[in-house]
Amino acid sequence: MDEMEEELKCPVCGSFFREPIILPCTHNICLACARNILVQTPDAESPQSSRASGSGVSDYDYLDLDKMSLYSEADSGYGSYGGFASMPTTPCQKSPNGVRVFPPTVPPQPQQHLLPIPGGLPPIPRNSCITCPQCHRSLILDDRGLRGFPKNRVLEGVVDRYQQSKAAALKCQLCEKSPREATVMCEQCDVFYCDPCRLRCHPPRGPLAKHRLVPPAQGRISRRTSPRKISTCTEHELENLSMYCVQCKTPVCYQCLEEGKHSTHEVKALGAMWKLHKGQLSQALNVLSDRATEAKEFLVMLRNMVQNIQENGVEFEACLVAQCDALIDALNRRKAQLLSRVNKEHEHKLKVVRDQISHCTVKLRQTTGLMEYCLEVIKENDPSGFLQISDALIRRVHMTEGQWGKGTMTPRMTSDFDLTLDNGPLLQSIHQLDFVQMKVAWFVFDPASAHPDILLSNDNLTVTCNSYDDRVVMGNTAFSRGVHYWEITIDRYDNHPDPAFGIARGDVLKDVMLGKDDKAWAMYVDNNRSWFMHNNSHTNRSDGGIGKGATVGVLLDFTRGILLFLLNDEQQGPVAFEGLEGLYYPAISVNRNVQVTLHTGLPIPDFYTPGDPDPNGSVC
Repeated sequence: MDEMEEELKCPVCGSFFREPIILPCTHNICLACARNILVQTPDAESPQSSRASGSGVSDYDYLDLDKMSLYSEADSGYGSYGGFASMPTTPCQKSPNGVRVFPPTVPPQPQQHLLPIPGGLPPIPRNSCITCPQCHRSLILDDRGLRGFPKNRVLEGVVDRYQQSKAAALKCQLCEKSPREATVMCEQCDVFYCDPCRLRCHPPRGPLAKHRLVPPAQGRISRRTSPRKISTCTEHELENLSMYCVQCKTPVCYQCLEEGKHSTHEVKALGAMWKLHKGQLSQALNVLSDRATEAKEFLVMLRNMVQNIQENGVEFEACLVAQCDALIDALNRRKAQLLSRVNKEHEHKLKVVRDQISHCTVKLRQTTGLMEYCLEVIKENDPSGFLQISDALIRRVHMTEGQWGKGTMTPRMTSDFDLTLDNGPLLQSIHQLDFVQMKVAWFVFDPASAHPDILLSNDNLTVTCNSYDDRVVMGNTAFSRGVHYWEITIDRYDNHPDPAFGIARGDVLKDVMLGKDDKAWAMYVDNNRSWFMHNNSHTNRSDGGIGKGATVGVLLDFTRGILLFLLNDEQQGPVAFEGLEGLYYPAISVNRNVQVTLHTGLPIPDFYTPGDPDPNGSVC
C-alpha cells in the first residue's frame, strides 16, 4: 500500500489529508489549507450575477487568469491578488510543497463583509478567491464560503485506515509485566488479548463463545470510528442526499428538486448509481491491473537487460583488445578509437535502458498507488460520498490505462553488442578499419563524412542542407556482413527536390546527388516517381512518390548481396542492386528544400525473408 501514500497527501501542506473538501474541479484539499490559500479580490472584480446553489462546478465563478494575474512572474507558486490601490498585497509564505499560502488571519474589515465558516474559525472575507493547487483553476467563493464544498468522507476514511495500518502493533491488555503483542480483540469485551491471555481469560465456550473476535487493527478502527453520519445536502443542511442528478453528476436532496435547480434534470436513485459506478470503477481497475502486471514483468526484463549489457560489454572489450593486440603497431592508434566507440555504444545502451527503467518505474508507482486508492474507495459504504468522487476516479483510471498503450512496454534498446571487428583488410587499408554489423545496426550520421553544406541536428539524426544543390552525408558505421534495415522519415518537403537514399563507399563524391558516381548505389525520388541510380545510370522507374511524413526504408542483405528499398512500408520496385560485396556506409543526399530524420536499430520488415525471391523478381 506504500504506493498509495501520495494519493492521500494534500498538495498544499504535503501531509495526510485532514478534513478534505472536494473542489469543483474534483481535486481535494485540506479545509485548513484551503483557507490558507484564499485570496481576497476587489469588489469591482466580483461577478454581479447571482451564483447558483448546489455542489456542481456551476456554483462558482472561474476567474480569467489573464485578467486576474494570480501567478507570480518570479516563480511558479501562488501569489497574492495585488495591483489595486484599495487592496494591498497580502504577505505570503511557501508550504513544504512549494505552494504559496497566506496567513490564517485576515485584516480587520467591516462585519458585513465577513462570512462565517464552521468550526469557530475566523470569518472569510467576501469575494474570496481560491485556486486549485493541482489544475490551477481559480474561482470566487459564493456566500456559503468553504461550506459550499462537500467533504470527502471517503478519502477521510481511506486516510484513517491507512494510518491505522502503519501504526505500531497493539499490546495485550491483560499481561501482568511485559505485555505481549495482541493477536485478537473481543468486540463485546472491548479488550485486546495475546494468545495465552485469550485462552486463559476468554475461553471459546460458555457465554463467551458467542463473542466476536477480530484482528487488532480492525478492532482499533471499530473502537475509534464513530457511527457514520447520514449524508446531508451542502445547500440544505437538514435534508439527506437521496437522489443522484445524472446531468450535474452529483447527489441531491428532494428540496433541490423541488426548488427547481434540478427539476428538469434526469435523476436516479442514489443506491442504483452507487452500484453502477462501483461496477464501472471495478471494470476499469481490472484493465489497469493487467497493465500493471505487464509493467512489472517488463521492468524485470529491463533490469535483466542491464546485466546482460554490462556482461556483454566486458566480454566484447576483451575480444576487441585481443584482436587489436595481434595486429601490427600501425593498428594501435586505430584500436584506441575503436575502444572509444565500443564504450560509447555501451554507455548509450545503458543510458537508454536505465532511462526507460526510471520512466516505467515512476509510471508503475503512480499506477499502483492509484489502484490501491481506488480499491480502498470501493470498500466504502457511503453512496453519496463515493459518487462525489467516482466520476473523477473512473476518468483517471481510464487515462492512466491509456498511458500504458502500444509501444510503452517495448524495449528501446537491445542488450547485444552488434559489432564485429573485421581484421582481414591489408595493411594499406588500415585507415579504413571499422566495425561491421552482424545484427540489427544502430548508427547516426557522421559529421566528419558530411559535405560542409550539410546541417545536422537531433544528435546527428536529422539532416538538411544550406545549398540548393544536392549534398551527401554518410553514417558513422560501415557494413560488410549480415542483414541491415534502416528508415528515413520526411520531415519537410516542397515537392521539388529529389532526395536520394542508399549506400556508398568511403570515398564517394560529396557534392553531387548520391549515385552519380561509381561509389554509390541509391534510389532518388520525387513527389510522383522513383528511380534507381549507380554510376549516373538511371533504371527501374516506379510510380509512387514522397511527401511530408513519408517513410523511406533501406534494406541491405549481404547474405544475397542485394539492396532494396521500401516506401511507406511497401517495397518500391524490384530488387535495386545485386552482387554487392565489400564495405559500405549508409548514405543520403539532400538539398535545402527537404529535411529528413534517420531511424536505426530497426528489425527486418516482416514481409522479408532473406534468400527467398518471389516469382516477379522481388525478394519477399
